[in-house]
Amino acid sequence: MVWLRFLLSAAVVVYAAIKLAEYGDIIAVRTKLGGLFVGTIFLAGATSLPELIASISAFQAGFPNLAAGNFFGSNMVNMMLLAIVDLINYQVPLLRRIAISHALTAALTTILMLIAIISILDEVDITIGWVGLDSLVIIGLYFGGIWLIQRENKGPGEPAPTPEPADDFPTLRRGMIGFGLSAVALIVVVPILVSASTEIAEITGLGTGFIGTALLSLVTSLPELLAALAAMRMNAFDMAVGNLFGSSVFNMLGLGIADFFYLDGRFLGAIDENFVLVGLLGLLLTNMALVGNLARVERKFLFIELDTIATILVYLLGMFLLYTRGIGA
Repeated sequence: MVWLRFLLSAAVVVYAAIKLAEYGDIIAVRTKLGGLFVGTIFLAGATSLPELIASISAFQAGFPNLAAGNFFGSNMVNMMLLAIVDLINYQVPLLRRIAISHALTAALTTILMLIAIISILDEVDITIGWVGLDSLVIIGLYFGGIWLIQRENKGPGEPAPTPEPADDFPTLRRGMIGFGLSAVALIVVVPILVSASTEIAEITGLGTGFIGTALLSLVTSLPELLAALAAMRMNAFDMAVGNLFGSSVFNMLGLGIADFFYLDGRFLGAIDENFVLVGLLGLLLTNMALVGNLARVERKFLFIELDTIATILVYLLGMFLLYTRGIGA
């Protein structure tokens, strides 16, 4: 029965993620915001909602480490998924095809992850009400960084003229409604998928902490992969990469927002210090992708980009390291 719930809910997630990419493209065209902005904000935010919902459910059930593993583990998964998308699109190096502006998103992710890691390690318990000051700083820096990304995306001078869509192109209203309904479908179905996944993990005997970092983060990142692949099929490369980079930075926003739902003190202060290793691995993978975006030089082994191979290997070795150390067990 649990396997049937898993397969059915996964199928709904697949469909909703594909529709998210389609409606996100409509919003990008009709608002003339561009694929980078829609991918970084709208699409990344919607496809990252499963991580936020799953994590809130986890620590409300008394497992803050499961929630932390989901957030940090999802950032590791996002960079691995970026490498997989690049591997699928091996004819053209993806990271060197899209805008360098994505480097700002990766840099913002790095800053927010560093603040989160420091907050886990320090013993400065400063709160405003029941919410940690560090969480409020992360939230503030997120919105400041997104404003900067949007400003830099516009560039100096007059914007380039954007061709008008065809007469039969869907309206903005249809795009917004469809996008919202698809996001709601993810919000409703993903908890079922997460529940089935954790039951399967319990049957296998894996530890709860490792489930959050490996299995739960992988399951809740399925929308990012499917939305990115759907965007790639439409040649919306900036939206595909913006979704994965933007999802990582949105996960850090979710880490700050989650503190509002954690009523037993400062959320980042309640996380096991061993999860710093998960955060550092996420930092390493994010910066590897950042270098791949900035270094516009092709480096191939046979037909595969070397940075793509390196990212996948680092992710797999990182998972093995976390397993052997019994993170969060």
